[in-house]
Amino acid sequence: MSAETSGVERERTMLLDAEAKGGGAKLSVWVKLSGPGWLQSAITLGGGSLAGSLFLGMVGGYSLLWLQVMAMVFGVVMLGAIGYVALSTGERPFGLINKHVNPVLGWAWALATLAANIVWCLPQFSLANAAVQQNLAPSLEGQTALICGVILCIAIGITMIYDSGGKGLKIYENSLRVLVALIVLSFFGVVIKLMTSGQLEIGAIFGGLIPDLSLMSKPAPTFNDALAATGEFSSFWSNRIVSMQRDIMITAVATAVGINMTFLFPYSLLKKGWDRAFRGLSLFDLSTGMAIPFLVATGCVVIASANSFHAQPAPGLLGETGADGQVVEADKGQLGQYEGMLIDRVAAEYPGELAGLEGDARTSKAKEFFGKLSEGDKRIAAMLVKRDAKHLAKALAPLTGTFVANIVFGFGVLAMALSTITILMLISGFTFCEVFGFPQTGMYHRIGCLLPAIGVLGPFVWSGKVAFWLAVPTSVFGMALLPIAYFTFFLLMNNKAVLGDDLPKGTSRIIWNVLMGIACGLATIGAGWSIWSKSGYYGVGGVAGLVLLALFVHVKRSTAPVAASESVS
Repeated sequence: MSAETSGVERERTMLLDAEAKGGGAKLSVWVKLSGPGWLQSAITLGGGSLAGSLFLGMVGGYSLLWLQVMAMVFGVVMLGAIGYVALSTGERPFGLINKHVNPVLGWAWALATLAANIVWCLPQFSLANAAVQQNLAPSLEGQTALICGVILCIAIGITMIYDSGGKGLKIYENSLRVLVALIVLSFFGVVIKLMTSGQLEIGAIFGGLIPDLSLMSKPAPTFNDALAATGEFSSFWSNRIVSMQRDIMITAVATAVGINMTFLFPYSLLKKGWDRAFRGLSLFDLSTGMAIPFLVATGCVVIASANSFHAQPAPGLLGETGADGQVVEADKGQLGQYEGMLIDRVAAEYPGELAGLEGDARTSKAKEFFGKLSEGDKRIAAMLVKRDAKHLAKALAPLTGTFVANIVFGFGVLAMALSTITILMLISGFTFCEVFGFPQTGMYHRIGCLLPAIGVLGPFVWSGKVAFWLAVPTSVFGMALLPIAYFTFFLLMNNKAVLGDDLPKGTSRIIWNVLMGIACGLATIGAGWSIWSKSGYYGVGGVAGLVLLALFVHVKRSTAPVAASESVS
């Protein structure tokens, strides 16, 4: 018996003994044996969720605090179902889906996971690079290639530790626990500091936990006064806020539980050798290792960001003076965004004046009309400029002061991005091996792990733009893929041929199906909005094509003659 096998048997014995004792004994063993949930936490508490939370607070204030809670609750439901299937059958989900559900869905799930991993790696390198150059080491400005090269080497090294198993696996998981804990504590400290100093509106915070789906189509109510000040062009700014708000909402949902996480979780369970005896532990592991750290951390980030940035003009854009009486100098990047919004506003009122003009000529002509715009237009434009790493670090300033905030925020972002990159590599290794039928370890797994390394190009692709904002469009892409996984596992969870006697029955089955049905419905709404807003009829056509192909294969398999060997009872 191998050491790995004996370890699993020992854990199984511990679980069964604890089950017999109940109460605190069971809880103690569950805490000791948890692990895969922390891997999920490492990816869900990555640069994407940090950026999404910061922008969620910046644009929505406290009014969108409910969003990530809802996304995580239903994410735990779906991951719990995925874990239930994997632990009940002991088989890899990819093969089960292809055999018992539909190979189109199985391959779509695997390929969409690979695509999401590569796309999501782009903002991670961009965020890490921004943290180094803007927060940790401004002296390295312009050294993007060097910074990204070092980050890539570190990520590859950490990922190879996981592949080695044994002590390497334990070191990796414990390291992730420490990183997650540090991230949570940093932002939790900010909120405690703000609360004790009386800077938080506790009633507004609790009100923000009440779901309000109307925010998909209207601005947060805290913009009402600013919008009213823009007069007849309030609808122009309202539409702009809603578009930005909607993308950020989708980003927050997509980064809570992404399609790649649905691939990682069952394989990480099977890699540890867990089986049906570990089903209760797996749900506990998801709740404590992933959901609780995520909700505490992102909630604190949203609150800190809302307090620092929401409905507040970026400094220097409105010609204000500082405490020393000197005019505040605007950040060049934010000034460019601000002027871009005002140019769009001019074009809305004076379309004929800018007709046929492009580039510098259009900009120069539009600036002639800036003086005719109201102060309300200028003020709301200054509120909507996107913040980058050096600005977002100020959310920690109430706790640490500006200098330390840059250091803490910088290392926090770097750690989150690095842990996410390594997990994306790990998932790609699992997926690559599964698609090609290779063992889930060794050389082929390492090759698969290197696929997301293309994300190192993120800072170069996004050069000159707000690095943190790259997490938004990439997450919108990820959201479009999520229903593939959700519907696939909904079908698998109700498949008697797959689960046999482990198929949920009675009240348990009703609860599972109701919760999974809601999760699938919400994911579909979010994905539909993403696809339509970004690709219109082309995206709808792609989805329709996938559905028709799946239906064709289903009908073909249903009407195919049964082999003689299979027809004999």
